Amino acid sequence: MNQTSLYDMNFSHAPAETFTPMAGLRNPHLQTVLPRLVRRHITLKPHWQRLDLPDGDFIDLAWSEDPQQARHKPRVVLFHGLEGSFHSPYAHGLLQAWRERGWLGVVMHFRGCSGVPNRLGRIYHSGETEDAAWFLSWLRQRWGQAPTAAVGVSLGGNMLACLMGKQGDDVLLDAGVVISAPLLLEPCSAKLETGFSRLYQRYLLEQLKKNAERKLLAWPGTLPVTLSQLKALRKLRDFDDAITARAHGFRDADDYYRRASAMPLLPGVRKPLLIIHAKDDPFMTDEVIPDTRRLPANITYQLTRYGGHVGFVGGTLRRPQMWLEQRVPHWLSPWLET
Repeated sequence: MNQTSLYDMNFSHAPAETFTPMAGLRNPHLQTVLPRLVRRHITLKPHWQRLDLPDGDFIDLAWSEDPQQARHKPRVVLFHGLEGSFHSPYAHGLLQAWRERGWLGVVMHFRGCSGVPNRLGRIYHSGETEDAAWFLSWLRQRWGQAPTAAVGVSLGGNMLACLMGKQGDDVLLDAGVVISAPLLLEPCSAKLETGFSRLYQRYLLEQLKKNAERKLLAWPGTLPVTLSQLKALRKLRDFDDAITARAHGFRDADDYYRRASAMPLLPGVRKPLLIIHAKDDPFMTDEVIPDTRRLPANITYQLTRYGGHVGFVGGTLRRPQMWLEQRVPHWLSPWLET
C-alpha cells in the first residue's frame, strides 16, 4: 500500500474524524509543545484514590468524579506516557471531555508517577502489562460490569497495544485507542538521539532521573544503580540499559526494546482498536507505521500528516481546539453508548 494513501484512511471528512492543524502552526515541534500552552490551567478537580497492589506496592488513581456515585456510567481508563500523570495536558483534558460526555474517566498512574516514589525494586516500562491487567480486573470486581474502554498515550499506548495483543478476546475492554505510541522501541530510541529530537531526550531523561533520585532517597537500594551512577547517565538508552532492563529482567536495553515493542503483537488484538499516529511525530520514524495489510480488521489505523507527538492542536490561537478530545470520544461512542 502506498504510504500516502494511509493518511486519514477509512474516514469521512467529519470534523471529529480528520485533523487540521492550527493555521500557521503545523510545525511538529510547535504542535508537540502547544498543549502545554493551551492547557495551562486544569479545570477538572479529580477524585484521588490510592490502590494497594498484591505485591505490596501501590498505584494512584485520578478519577473524573467519585466512582461510588458513577459506578454504572461507561468507563474509560487512561494510561499515560513516559513520566506523565493526571497533570499532563492530554490527561486532564481527556478526562474533562469524557466527564462532559457522561462517562467515568480514570488515570491509572504507573508506579512512581503520581509524585510519590513506589516502594519496590521495580518501576514501569513500555511492555509492563501486569499492573494494567490487574487494575482492569479490579475495576470490574469493585464496581461491577459497565462498558469499558482504555486509551494509551505514547509509552502507555505501546503498553495498551501489548496488553490487547497478548490477551486477545480475554482483555477486559470493549475497545481501545492508542495515541502516538512507539510501537517499535529501538528506532524511536535512536530517533531521540538525532537533531532537534535530542531536546526531547534531554527533557525526558531529566524527568526520569529526578523520579529515580526521589525513589533512591525514599527507598535506598530499590534501583540497580547508585545516585552517582544515576547522575552519570547521558541518554535514554543509558537509563534503559542501567535501570529499566536490569530492574525488570531484561538482558540489556536492546533486549528490552525488542521484547517490549507492541508491533509484533498487533495481529493478536481481537477487540476494536484505533491507532493514531502523526507522520511528523519528532519522537518516531516511519518504522512505527504498521503495514495495514497485516492488521486484523478490528484495528483502525489513522495516520495524519501533522500533529507532532501527542499534539493535534487545531482551531485558532483565540479558540484552540484539542482534536484528540473530539476524536477519541467520537470513535469510542459506539462501544460505550450501547
